[in-house]
Amino acid sequence: MTAPDPPLDVAELASVADERTAAEAFLEYYREAVVRKLRGVSEADARRRLVASATTLGGIVKHLRWVEVNWFQRVLAGRPESDLPPPPWTDEDPDADFRLEPDESVEGVIAEYEQVCARSREVAASRSLDDTGRHRRLGAVSLRWIYLHMIEETARHAGHADILRELIDGSTGE
Repeated sequence: MTAPDPPLDVAELASVADERTAAEAFLEYYREAVVRKLRGVSEADARRRLVASATTLGGIVKHLRWVEVNWFQRVLAGRPESDLPPPPWTDEDPDADFRLEPDESVEGVIAEYEQVCARSREVAASRSLDDTGRHRRLGAVSLRWIYLHMIEETARHAGHADILRELIDGSTGE
């Protein structure tokens, strides 16, 4: 007897959806994946460096928070730097967004990430895929491009999180 197939996930449910719905579904799938990988680990394990880089499981979610802020609030919505919280990195400490500080907790980082993702959804909801924002290096970038970039960025880090979680406690899968 074979096990029943698992329920379809949000990205699979969009298999015949229009372009925007499919892009949003894939981005949601990967946003949820990185949070799932962080949930349930100890504060110490969320901070553990298991690879040569500064990447940690908690740091991945913290980093992705800043990626969301950059692309949806700064670039697409055009919010000025003075209206946004200062990023944690500096020239002297360029990897600070990949590190949880002593006053940060796993649940706090997850909550901040989920709040920023909700804000990203709000910003995108009022725009078409062809609407553009200004990037300091690229010039005009469309919401379509931002969705594709965010899928790529979030999926890449979801893969990193998957490996780190497996190294921490052997947990594999979605």
